[in-house]
Formats: sequence, C-alpha cells, structure tokens
Amino acid sequence: MARPTNKLSALAVKNETRPGRHSDGGGLYLQIGPTGAKSWVYMWKVSGRRTAMGLGAYPVTSLADARLKAEAARKIVSNGGDPLRKARKEAEKEKAEHTFAEAVDAFLADNKAAWRNDKHKAQWEMTLGDAYCKHLRPLKLSEITTTDVLKVLQPIWLIKSETASRLRGRIERVLAYAKGKGWRTGENPALWRDNLDGLLLKRRKLAARGHHAAMPYSDAPAFVGRLQHVEAMAARALEFLILTAGRSGEVLGARWEEIDFEKKLWTVPAERMKAGEEHEVPLSPRAVVLLKELVETRQNDFLFPGQRRNRPLSGSSMEMLLRRLKVKDRAVTCHGFRSTFRDWAGDRTSFERDVAEMALAHAVQGVEAAYRRGRALEKRRKLMQAWADYLASGDVKGKVITFVGRRKASE
Repeated sequence: MARPTNKLSALAVKNETRPGRHSDGGGLYLQIGPTGAKSWVYMWKVSGRRTAMGLGAYPVTSLADARLKAEAARKIVSNGGDPLRKARKEAEKEKAEHTFAEAVDAFLADNKAAWRNDKHKAQWEMTLGDAYCKHLRPLKLSEITTTDVLKVLQPIWLIKSETASRLRGRIERVLAYAKGKGWRTGENPALWRDNLDGLLLKRRKLAARGHHAAMPYSDAPAFVGRLQHVEAMAARALEFLILTAGRSGEVLGARWEEIDFEKKLWTVPAERMKAGEEHEVPLSPRAVVLLKELVETRQNDFLFPGQRRNRPLSGSSMEMLLRRLKVKDRAVTCHGFRSTFRDWAGDRTSFERDVAEMALAHAVQGVEAAYRRGRALEKRRKLMQAWADYLASGDVKGKVITFVGRRKASE
C-alpha cells in the first residue's frame, strides 16, 4: 500500500492553478478542473484496476482534512475493503435516517385516534412545530441531545411554565416513539428525572413565584355588589364567571343552546373544557336571573356577545374591566376567582372536598372518583347556591358605576 509523502503544502494548494492532478502522495491528489475548481481525490488499485473516489471540494475540505480522509480510505483498502462502497452505504444511511420533524408527523398520524378533539390535536401540532421546536425539527434523531432540548425549553421555561412543561413531555413521547420504531437508540434526552430536573427550575418553585392573583373571599361579596352596578357586557360575563367558578374560555364561549332554564343547568361541551370532558354547571337563582335579563336583548348565539358581528366578547374584556375597577390596587385576575371560590368552600363550608373539586371540573382520584360516576350534581347545586348567597351578602346600593373619559367596558 502506498504511504503518504506529504508532497503538498497548504500554501502550494492555495496557489496552484494548473489543471490536472497534483499528487500529495499515498494516493491523494489535488484535482484542478478547466475552470480552476479544486477538489480532492483518493485513488487506489484493485486487481490492477484503478479506482477513484472524491473526498470533497477545496477549500471547504482543507489539505489536513483531505489527508485524514485519505488515511481512513487507505486502512479500508489495506483490509481488503472498498472505501467507495462504504461511503455509499453511509450516504444511504444518512439519507434514510429520520429527522425529528418526520418523527413528529409519524407520531401524530399513529396517535390521531387518541386525541380528544381537533383542538387537542392542533395544540400538539403547533407546539411540536416551528412555533417552539424550530431548532429540533431538522435534526436527525440520532443527533438530538439534552442540549438541543434545553435550547427549546429554556426560553419559555420561566415565562410560559405550563406550556414548557407540556412541551417537554410531548418531546419525550415523540423521542420514545422513535426509539420504539428503531429510529434512535440511547437515553431519551427529554427525560425529566435524573436529567432535565437538574438543569431546569422545578415546577413547584415556579408555582411559588406566580399563581394567578386571587381576591380574598372576604372581599368578593362587596366586589360582586359593585360589579352588578356596572353597565357593561364584560361586567355581566365576569359576574357569571364568579357565580359559576368557570374559566374565561368556558364563559366567553358559552352559547344559548348550552343553557337549560328549566333544569337550571349550563352544559359546557367537551371541546371547551380543559380536561376534554363535558361539564354540567348547576345555575343559582342569581345566575338564572342574570341570563334571563340578557336573553331579552340577545344579539347572537353567544351569552356574552362582543362588538363584532356573530362573535363573543373578546378574551381581554374582563381583565380590562378588573384593571379599570382598580380592586384595592390588587393585581387580581379572572382565573384567580376560581381560587377565591375554592378557598371559601374549604374555609367557610362543610361541603366535601371532592364536591368543590368537581365544581371546578378538577379530576378526582381514588375513592373520591365514585362521585364522578354520579356527578354529585345535587350536592354541587347546593354548593353553588351557598356561594351565590355568600356573594349576595355584601351587595352595595348606589348609583351605577361609570368610567369617566372611557368607553364602556364591553370590550
């Protein structure tokens, strides 16, 4: 086997312009074409027949790089192998290897029957798409490391902790799926325990930083009393949200077809519930009165219509109202009223814990899950009536509250 003699130098390679092949020794040549383009070629003989393979273009592949590639090819030849055939196989393997984006597509296709609804599937597609995983998507599955996963999670870990936590779990599931398919090997770089848990702040610490700001339940009756005197659709929606301990999306998306005045029941469809299950909400007399007043001026299919035709109230309307009311200068949020309700139920009533949890549409486990089968509807009706009675205890009388110099808080 020919041994390298290093005839060329980096400067000579740079300055050489003569077309043809210029030997570096040991079968390595600098090849210069008629146009002056330079590339590297390794040549060897098998049974008297000369064979050549390209090692890369210059200057992308330097002289030092070419010598390393030539040395690797020489070792294959000395062992009776064919470096050209090996290079082809490696290229085919590289081409056949799946990317993260391809694994995501396959995972979503195989799991489409498991999604609760189209919205849930869309959330998976969005979070695993370019919105958050732009860095991961083009990577080969074998190349993905914990560092790559961190590059996706760290920018949103503190500011969107819930989204980031779900995204981590989804990445982990896709990579586990890929391993099961035989597309990758080794540890899952998105694992939490003994991996990312040592690199990212734990969620319980994040929670301590930023719960939804909630109004103390002792302040709620007076606030609701004020709210009833505000002439704005946002005020009606916010009072209904408080009375039902609902989420903003559930309330703002509520339609008249979901209300049964005879049974005094609001049925929220599964697609608008966080847990993906239909939820029945018993309506207190005050909630029924509020709705009957609204139905008299009904504008479209939504309980709380917005200013745009056939659209509900905007998502920010109630939050804007809270800011305008300047509730004791507290940074109170709409979602925080669910905590207000839960604290009141735990501190001031004798209702079972699981009844309050079911009123909030929280999942219950173990023995408590027995109530799930019966929905505990009548127990929850009594709880919601007690809540409405408590809120009414602080009603304030007086003139209608208006916002001087501002438009009404309907949007």
